[in-house]
Amino acid sequence: MRTLVIDTATAACSVALFEDEQLVAHTHDVVGRGHAERLVPMIAALPDGGRADRVLVDVGPGSFTGIRVGIAAARALAFGWGATVAGYGAPSLVAVAALADDPRPLAVVMEGGHGEVFMQGFAAPFAALDAPRSLTPAAALAALDGRRAIGSGTRWLAALDAHVPLDETLPEARHALLLPPAARALEPVPFYGRAPDAKLPAAATPTAV
Repeated sequence: MRTLVIDTATAACSVALFEDEQLVAHTHDVVGRGHAERLVPMIAALPDGGRADRVLVDVGPGSFTGIRVGIAAARALAFGWGATVAGYGAPSLVAVAALADDPRPLAVVMEGGHGEVFMQGFAAPFAALDAPRSLTPAAALAALDGRRAIGSGTRWLAALDAHVPLDETLPEARHALLLPPAARALEPVPFYGRAPDAKLPAAATPTAV
């Protein structure tokens, strides 16, 4: 089975193609904005244009626009190819890659906007200890409780406490199959973690994503 992974929920634009569990090709660029412009060429450059039997996509939390770009692309490609489509969480992907290298408990702290961060705790081999929360940096720092912190939001914590290492790890599509099956079988709908910054006009608001 071929699997295409799409990750555009953060500042990174990341894609990977797998044959069964074997990584075939991947690309990971930190683009900040402009995921829509970068994503299609990145997928097209993969072997066979990235064509797959299954598409996995990051559902968030993260960038309102980035999440929607990734999910829209995943759904469109899956429809065109007759493939299945499912989602996974951004903090989960960061955590599973980190825990594979170091089994100590951790907190994924990701950029959340409005001066806040998204935070979620994990333990090895892979277990989410709580749900993602949107917190002020001070509240997130207090909630660390001695755990290491990784993710794009660690700069906010490091600004408050110089003892917090700066580890701005972003999700990488190539790590997606490290996730246990249940963690990559989410509904492919956005999980923003809080109200989105971008507001759709009422008449244009979709009834389903």
